[in-house]
Amino acid sequence: MELLPQSILDQLAANGRANQDRIEAGEDTIDHHPVVKLFTPDGGATWLLSETDPEDPDICFGLCDLGLGYPELGSVRLSVLKAHRGRLGLPIERDLHFEADAPLSTYAERAREAGGIVT
Repeated sequence: MELLPQSILDQLAANGRANQDRIEAGEDTIDHHPVVKLFTPDGGATWLLSETDPEDPDICFGLCDLGLGYPELGSVRLSVLKAHRGRLGLPIERDLHFEADAPLSTYAERAREAGGIVT
């Protein structure tokens, strides 16, 4: 299975461009809904990604939870996620059934309260 199909990459890029445009206009950024949920099937890590950097589409922004109880908003390289293998040698997977019901900040707040991403 392809980790991120073109339709997801396109939405991540569109969200990133929208926020770049707002920053350049001196406006607040948009609190996008996560576009995709990635996870380690043989570990406790989860990522909810909402956009890519228009200058470097390998960089995604989202909520990152390495399974240590300290989820945080930040950036991650797609190339690193694609290359990562867990303890059992399994690659990161995409949650095919994930549908965001709130903006990224809401997931971040819930995750801080719970000590991990809750979807």
